[in-house]
Formats: sequence, C-alpha cells, structure tokens
Amino acid sequence: MKNSDELKSEKFIFLTTKGRKTGKTHVVELWFAHTNNRIYLSHEGEFTDWMKNIQKDGKVKMKIGSGNLEGSAIIAPVGSAAREVGKKALYEKYYGPVSKQALDDWFELSTVVEIKPDS
Repeated sequence: MKNSDELKSEKFIFLTTKGRKTGKTHVVELWFAHTNNRIYLSHEGEFTDWMKNIQKDGKVKMKIGSGNLEGSAIIAPVGSAAREVGKKALYEKYYGPVSKQALDDWFELSTVVEIKPDS
C-alpha cells in the first residue's frame, strides 16, 4: 500500500466489486479516506449496486492513484466504532475539522463502508 501521506493526496478511489447477480466486475469512482490502515467510503440514500455487491461478497479491488490493492469490505453498523472513525476521516479529508453534532447531521442518511486492505 502507498504510505499514508500519498493516500491523503489522492482524491478518488476506483472500487471494483463482483456483481451479485452476474458475477461481472463493477467499477465505481468514489471519494475515500484512509486512516488506521483502513479505507472508508460512504453513500447517502438507498443502497447502490456496489454496496449490495459488498453485502454479498466483501472481497474488493481498489485503484488509488497508481497503486492497486485488494481487501475485505463491510458495511459499518450504525453506532459502531468503524462508522464513527469513517465519518470523521471522510468529512475532515474533504472539508476540514468538524463538530460531533455537525458530523452526525451530515451522515444521518449515509452508509459508511470500511475496507481492510490485504497485507
């Protein structure tokens, strides 16, 4: 994996999941954050195909800048430490420091995904 400073400078991740119905690869471009050797993603609203794919098979591939990674993704449960860490990392990467109340309001309708990169 790239070092943390290199990952922080990248704006987007290209996430590849395995289609839950077709088995074909599904690639999406997303904002992401990296902290504590985890990668976090989020989406507001209904579950998308890539999120449904993760629910069925959490093995994912990622391209961040020139680096390629594989890992295991989960939907972070509401109230979990993973969700709280992910919310904070995502918001602060793109917008800067934030209060707990503003963070909770911002992510009220969002799902957070945590990816543990393979070693």
